Amino acid sequence: MPLILIVDDSPTEVHVMQKALEKHGYRTAAAADGAEGVRLAREMAPDLIFMDIVMPGMNGYQATRALANDPKTRTIPIIMVTSKGEHLDRVRGFD
Repeated sequence: MPLILIVDDSPTEVHVMQKALEKHGYRTAAAADGAEGVRLAREMAPDLIFMDIVMPGMNGYQATRALANDPKTRTIPIIMVTSKGEHLDRVRGFD
């Protein structure tokens, strides 16, 4: 059964994604920020990562770069996800 790592600082978003994925037979793990996501990806070698973009500390772009530059994790597919869509987010360059 494939393992999907969800990296998102929103407990609500994590819960929704986990429920949907587990309903369809996937195993899931979750990380609350980019640094934890990088650590778990190295430890668990998931089959896929859903990566939030806007997170405190190490953001999704930084975490994705770290994973892409690591020979141990560079082949793991990463899908960038975000629920940001407010005008202020677009002004800051997060759309």
